Amino acid sequence: MNAGLGLVEGPLHFLSATAAATAIAKRELSPVELMKAYLARIEKLDPALNVFIRLDAEAALEAARIAEAEAMAGRLRGPLHGVPVGIKDIIDVAGLPTTCHSKVLEGNMATADAVCVAKLRQAGAISVGKLSTHEFAIGGPSFDLPWPPARNPWNPDHHPGGSSSGSGSGLAAGLFPLALGTDTGGSVRNPASCCGIVGLKPTYGLVSRRGVFPLSFTLDHIGPMTRTVEDNALMLAAIAGHDPLDPGSAAAGSGRYAAALDRGVVGLRIGFVRHFHEVDMPADPEVTAALENVMRTLQMLGADIRDIRLPSLNEFAAVNRVILQSEAWSIHAPWLRERPGDYGKLARQRLLAGAFLSAGDYVLASRRRTEMIASVNAALAEVDVLLCASSMDPACRIDRPADIERTYPRQARTPFNVTGHPALAMMSGLSSGGLPLSVQFVARYFDEAMLFRVARTWEQSSGVDKKHPAL
Repeated sequence: MNAGLGLVEGPLHFLSATAAATAIAKRELSPVELMKAYLARIEKLDPALNVFIRLDAEAALEAARIAEAEAMAGRLRGPLHGVPVGIKDIIDVAGLPTTCHSKVLEGNMATADAVCVAKLRQAGAISVGKLSTHEFAIGGPSFDLPWPPARNPWNPDHHPGGSSSGSGSGLAAGLFPLALGTDTGGSVRNPASCCGIVGLKPTYGLVSRRGVFPLSFTLDHIGPMTRTVEDNALMLAAIAGHDPLDPGSAAAGSGRYAAALDRGVVGLRIGFVRHFHEVDMPADPEVTAALENVMRTLQMLGADIRDIRLPSLNEFAAVNRVILQSEAWSIHAPWLRERPGDYGKLARQRLLAGAFLSAGDYVLASRRRTEMIASVNAALAEVDVLLCASSMDPACRIDRPADIERTYPRQARTPFNVTGHPALAMMSGLSSGGLPLSVQFVARYFDEAMLFRVARTWEQSSGVDKKHPAL
């Protein structure tokens, strides 16, 4: 195999997963050379970015050698054959610890792959290791844990978003082309927004959660994180599908998510949820200007733009908070009672809040959630896709707790954890300070293909997938 032929253009570390897999299948790219390129970049950049909790370099390189031999023999495991992937460290990878970035689970060895990891392996992907996260996907960024927090490659003094922080940072930095994240209140889409990559929270239940440490049974989602929309569709196809052993799994199979990627937006009805960023939580002016630019671009390309109103962000946030804190407390109560000092300060504070909620609070939030689902369904009966903000601000500095606490709730992601609709966040532009700005698209249940279609149109018209941090 030759890493310099055919489809392979530019540095390997920013090659899309789709292009890499295609080149490997055509024997124009060596999985070993690809893995070595990523491992060299990890060695160079990760000391400053803290993306990895556990780099599994030796096993990854051996798996790449096996993948190369298989490719040379014409035996491809699947559409991701030989492509590296990073795994958020609340997701089990057999033979590696699942620590959830916490002293509580330090040394907790996984004996089997999570279903989503097993499916990626079946598709041919190669795990490179476990990635930094906020503690138990809720407490961060924190500096009082066994491992330091991940940093933003666009500016390492800034937060990469969380809780799938290592996933977002590593993708933007070119340390791997695919990553798995989890999303309970926006934890795939927040790093996507802060780091300028593509993060999808699929329809609730579309991707099995078996083998993933839970935060909230009602709100947890597993999602693909990538640098391009096409890669996201390819990765979702690999991990989606019904799991009879996951009680929350939807009775739906994987779809042809890339089938409509290049159909454009002519005639599509796109609902612009302006009040999220104009009234509910007034956004940074640069965020607002970028959202208007996305809207105008899609309109110019043939979309029918309509204003849509949903319940307020404060209402969604209240419902999300009560359900999340109640369910998280039910999971962590024994450890919080027996060994509270093993938690970092932020996780301990956020998890203990659930102890003060009543059954009545939970029931009322659950009833309101049902009404909110109906509201979003009604809106999506009028339009094909919703367009709205993701983050209301660019990433703040990671060393200023007051700024993090101020910006932490300033987002429009939790509504779609509450309702379970598929939602995708991606770059809308760059701020004057050189940090990514973001946009979010939302679709009907199980219509991820529509999300990818609209997102791909924006990506191709704007070139945001070609923007990378200067490292």
